[in-house]
Amino acid sequence: MPHANYLPEQMGSATLVPAGPFTAGSYAALTLTYTAGPFGVDDTGMLKITWRTTSDMGKPQFKDPKAPNYTTVEASNGAALEVRLDRVNIRPWANTLVIRVGRGFLREGDTLTVRLGDTRQGSPGLRLQTNCEDAFEFKMFVDAFATYEFTELASSPRFALMPGAPARWKAILPSLAVVGEPFRLAVLAEDVWGNPTDKADARIALSSSQPLQGLPDHIDVAPGDGPHVIEGIIATAPGDVGLRLSSGDGETLADANPMKVVAAAPLRRYWADLHGQSGETVGTGPAEAYFAYARDKAFVDMVGHQGNDFQITDAFWAELNRLTASFDVPGRFVCLPGYEWSGNTGLGGDRNVFYRHEGRPIRRSSRILVDHADRDGSDCHTAHDLFAALAGEDAVVIAHVGGRYADIGYAHDGRIERAVEVHSTWGTFEWLLHDAFDRGYRVGVVCHSDDHKGRPGATRPGASTFGAIGGLSCYLMPELTRDALFAALRARHHYGTTGTRLFLDVRGSFDAPVTVLDDDPALGPAGERSAREVLMGDIVRPGVVPMRLAVEAIGTAPIERVDVFHGKEPVRAVRPFAASALGRRVRVLWQGAEYRGRGREVVWQGKLAVSGNRIARFAPVNFLNPERQVRETAPGAALAWSSVTTGNLAGIDLWLDEPDRGTLSIETNVVGGTVDLAGLADGTAAFEGGGLGRRVSLYRLPEQDWERRLAFTHEAAFAGGADLPVYVRVTQADGHQAWSSPIYLIG
Repeated sequence: MPHANYLPEQMGSATLVPAGPFTAGSYAALTLTYTAGPFGVDDTGMLKITWRTTSDMGKPQFKDPKAPNYTTVEASNGAALEVRLDRVNIRPWANTLVIRVGRGFLREGDTLTVRLGDTRQGSPGLRLQTNCEDAFEFKMFVDAFATYEFTELASSPRFALMPGAPARWKAILPSLAVVGEPFRLAVLAEDVWGNPTDKADARIALSSSQPLQGLPDHIDVAPGDGPHVIEGIIATAPGDVGLRLSSGDGETLADANPMKVVAAAPLRRYWADLHGQSGETVGTGPAEAYFAYARDKAFVDMVGHQGNDFQITDAFWAELNRLTASFDVPGRFVCLPGYEWSGNTGLGGDRNVFYRHEGRPIRRSSRILVDHADRDGSDCHTAHDLFAALAGEDAVVIAHVGGRYADIGYAHDGRIERAVEVHSTWGTFEWLLHDAFDRGYRVGVVCHSDDHKGRPGATRPGASTFGAIGGLSCYLMPELTRDALFAALRARHHYGTTGTRLFLDVRGSFDAPVTVLDDDPALGPAGERSAREVLMGDIVRPGVVPMRLAVEAIGTAPIERVDVFHGKEPVRAVRPFAASALGRRVRVLWQGAEYRGRGREVVWQGKLAVSGNRIARFAPVNFLNPERQVRETAPGAALAWSSVTTGNLAGIDLWLDEPDRGTLSIETNVVGGTVDLAGLADGTAAFEGGGLGRRVSLYRLPEQDWERRLAFTHEAAFAGGADLPVYVRVTQADGHQAWSSPIYLIG
């Protein structure tokens, strides 16, 4: 057993005042009282108060009584106490407040009073977890006999965390609609931490750039209402649709994601978050609520569950299979059975395993947190073993970068491992795609969330070191079914984003017929067909015929640039504005990670100063954590900030009094430098910071927001030899990005 189960009813009890509920992310003063049981607690015995590994609740501190999270502990009998915060418990309860009783002991009825967020000397309290949870728990363990053997209390305090006031609105449309076919619009409010909230009270005006039958001119949202869903809307003509939410006084509340209306569509566009986990492993909340959230609050079309295999019991695996079967409704919502093979990095690293059908075995990387007996010999301790075991299965694997990163150089089987995940809440990992290119693998690009907060399809980083919004992938499929999803994954017909539902179309065309492969010929015989047009993800033998790449991107914010890559090399950058549009707006951007593994996040402590010019105003870019802000330290002259990146990017836009006068000096804990604004022109000044792509850069942007649509063509010719993978990366002005799956030109 992970903890002794010796007489838990004799080990004491605990109460919490107040009992809640509380607003997620708010400050509270919590008094947790432990009352010793019949055994008491012996001299040098201990009490452990734990909470979930991935919770972003504020960390108790014991030194500054005026600062947030100040915590005190007192024994009713005056026993001396040693208190520390550590991660010394078994996951998923690693966050641990350890209280050691010394120079004394506790008898039955003696108490330990723990004031989490002790406000008596000026602290604002304990900052609570930012994501909602019906039953946030302080799980408690007692070493009553001073043996370092802990028994879990029979009952531990729990409380509910509820959403706060609305801070933003969202409007969700399909990315592609067909003339005359009904579709839906979902409208919802979120609090500042990204929790859907039922506390809105507003009349919302709806306006569309194109006529839409069935779209009301307004909706009324009352307290207690959940997301507002309008079914049966119909577009009457082809075109690009922009839909806006406005308040009663005309203020823009939100723009829906772009929607393209076409006369016919052999391939539709469906959004998915195939990767996350619930509270039965290391996430939050029960699995049934996890699936319901994806369908009813995030409004994704497809979802998967990827709990760590070493925490999935046989009973939970059976329950997951029951849930995915019950939630999967072809044509309305796709739900995939699967798990995360969570092998140690040196044995292959994290892989997401998906089955087309329920009832298949879970092949665990270890059983460290479940029954240790491998009775049926199903365990796979290395990624090599995993691929061998899956060779006869109707399964697809995606390489993932989580706490452990997928080492695709150590093990890879292209028959099964069809994609690499280049973005999740863990950060951005374009290097994983480049690893595949280096080894000649032909994989697609996906982005999913790896949600741990009970919000698959719409997760935000909160106040933790998760440094990014969860990703989404758009799959090009003829219908919304598991069969179509598996076909899209195996053909690499998909693109990934950092959580935005931007529209991206990437096609290749040829002036003469070329050979398109039905599968990767490196894996065995592959069918061939002749074609003049190919999709993202296709494998093509073009011979000497050049490919004309046609790219169309419609952003959820102005598009800053689209970079075209030939393999690992960016060969062209396309912007939707000319150099003549650049003016007083200067972007200061930082990005990158420490390294590939755990602890990859970079905490940027920075400041900048302008001399010979003046900052008229400024705005943060991709500051995802509400607790991290840009501060003006000298009016019009200097700013300071704290920010986190984990391979992704963040920054500040400056609007200067003069476009090209003075100097701008930047200093961070990673790298810094000084730029002559007169010499910046339309170029980029960059300061390299080592690590994994750590960099600070400066460049100009147009003063006002610009076009969200960008379309262009690009020519790529295969010169023979190694593959030429051609793909694009879209970067929006708000910091969101997207990647197309490559088109592989091969010999």
